[in-house]
Amino acid sequence: MYEINEMPPQVDRELLDLLAECRTESIGHYREWGSVHGSIAAVMPERRVVGTAVTLAIPGHDSGLVTYVMNMIRPGDVICIDRLGDNHNSCWGGGTTLAAKVAGAVGVVIDGPSTGSSKFREFDLPAWIRGYSPVTCHPYGNGGAINVPICIGGAVVRPGYAVLADESGVIVLPPEDVRYLAEGAIKRQEGYPAMHARLRAGEKIAEISGLGPRITKAAAVEDEARGRKKR
Repeated sequence: MYEINEMPPQVDRELLDLLAECRTESIGHYREWGSVHGSIAAVMPERRVVGTAVTLAIPGHDSGLVTYVMNMIRPGDVICIDRLGDNHNSCWGGGTTLAAKVAGAVGVVIDGPSTGSSKFREFDLPAWIRGYSPVTCHPYGNGGAINVPICIGGAVVRPGYAVLADESGVIVLPPEDVRYLAEGAIKRQEGYPAMHARLRAGEKIAEISGLGPRITKAAAVEDEARGRKKR
């Protein structure tokens, strides 16, 4: 059974440019959902990618829709593949890497394995995957879906979501949330040099963050409740 839906609107370029200034963990300070599990890791951790999510749900040993979606990919898309729990069969290899690159994809995120990593570097397509497998899928044509809500590493990914991926992992965001999250992340990043200077000067990170006094006070309250002497 197949479900093939129209391509989603692409995320506004201005928003993507703003998002590209962010590290995933900087947004992770403000957002508790939308983060893909860290077991889906970067093949080329030195690369950072932003783009529009195009989603696929691919069953078991069948990779037919992976080849089909290459006719639909636009420059700036990130291919996001839900393997529906299969972590044994690789639905992705060198041929699909080159096809995606030629079509204009800026990256691929797979909740499952790929074949070896060398082709990602050879064809310059950043990827975030669960690992590697020599057991390849085949284009059986048994079914699957394109541009439906999927789950990758515990995160819901809807077609048209903004994708930010780097060495720390992958975050997916509704386009309407990109601006305020990115602006908060950038502001946080701008404060890092001053914090680093204070650390080098000998200040303790618990004091810089303000957590030191708060934890000391909270621990004293607990000690009093237990009948212990205050620290």
